[in-house]
Amino acid sequence: MKENVTIGLLGFGEVGQVLADDLLAVSGIALRTYDTQFGRDSVPQRALLARKKIEAAATASDLPQGCDLVISAVTAAEDVAATRSISGRLDAGTFVLDLNSVAPDTKRRCAAMVSDAGGRYVEAAVMAPIAPKRIRSPILLGGPHAVAFEKQARALGFSGARAFSADIGPASATKMCRSVIVKGIEAVVTESLLAARHYGVDQAVLESLGDLMAGRDWPAYAHYLIGRSIEHGTRRAEEMHEVASTVTAAGIEPLMSTACAARQAWAARFPLALQHGDLAPMLDAIRKELRSKTTC
Repeated sequence: MKENVTIGLLGFGEVGQVLADDLLAVSGIALRTYDTQFGRDSVPQRALLARKKIEAAATASDLPQGCDLVISAVTAAEDVAATRSISGRLDAGTFVLDLNSVAPDTKRRCAAMVSDAGGRYVEAAVMAPIAPKRIRSPILLGGPHAVAFEKQARALGFSGARAFSADIGPASATKMCRSVIVKGIEAVVTESLLAARHYGVDQAVLESLGDLMAGRDWPAYAHYLIGRSIEHGTRRAEEMHEVASTVTAAGIEPLMSTACAARQAWAARFPLALQHGDLAPMLDAIRKELRSKTTC
């Protein structure tokens, strides 16, 4: 890695902010960022203002100019449009690291745009929640530039990144198939325990899960799973639509994935339930709001 590196962060949400803080700890890094919510009194805008040494690009197309690396960390539904917005002004040889959770075919579309513009596209699949390990999270890298980028990625702090495939697609396929299970568990637990709470049998259900899958604090785990769906349900629903496309391309009807997308989008309607630190009050808050919506 050269002595001074300029990095553009496309998207300044949860992932973008975590990466910004960790990258700023690396000597010789200059950061520039752009988010569609800049210029408004928004969470990304306030987060940017609270940080120093980060330049805000005026537009998405201005972001990549002079950058050695552009990291795309937007939502699944925005991935193609976001890639298109930067492709026109990429410097030749610029790496574009696409962290977004989308289907292999979507990654291939983005890779073609970057390649046509003279950039070096690197598929990335983040294989764990970003919060615990932050920039050190496990990341699968894919595409013809994955091996070349891996060394630079580790020098920047991406210690969990590893070249997975020389082709575009396998890394994302791994992530998408994993999400059928991970996001599916969140959706199933949410639906099960809300119904169980209605019948007054939620404790019995949780105790039975302890017998089936021992070693977990199921009330705490269920609270975590349901909370994740509430907090990130909109973004998870977008991802699950990409998962459904991935499953469909494999010749399988995505019954579970499409249902999960609907339940994740539904869960995002209850943000007030997040203020409850225990499972039972959280379930009751959702059920109370459900009743109020029904009677309106």
